[in-house]
Amino acid sequence: MKRSARKTLSCSKRRNAFLAFALAVGTLGLAANTGMAASDVKPYDDRLLRLSEILGAIHYLRELCGANEGQYWRDRMRDLMDAEGSSALRRAKLTRAFNQGYRSYSRTYNTCSPSAQTAITRFLSEGSSLSEGLLKAFP
Repeated sequence: MKRSARKTLSCSKRRNAFLAFALAVGTLGLAANTGMAASDVKPYDDRLLRLSEILGAIHYLRELCGANEGQYWRDRMRDLMDAEGSSALRRAKLTRAFNQGYRSYSRTYNTCSPSAQTAITRFLSEGSSLSEGLLKAFP
């Protein structure tokens, strides 16, 4: 199998892991919102904010590198916010993290370079790991 084909397959698996996470978080969020109002702070917030930041960076970098995915990553962030943004403050924190990831890489990369491609691969891997970890820790 050619290296580019393996890389594409690997990216596809990571993307699917993000999808699975978004669906699972949606389920968690709905379950939490139907019960009594919980505290605005969750034990997994640091990981969730990091995931939001990664989604912002991937949204920028994938478009820069010609992925032509449109609003795919922003839509995944919206899914995350719908599931986890139970208050205005919580939604603002998630939005800020997404925008920080987006802006950080828009200042760093103006063209799709090998370094930008490497960053995409690393973010997909880290995001997948975070997603899987969250799913295992908070089923």
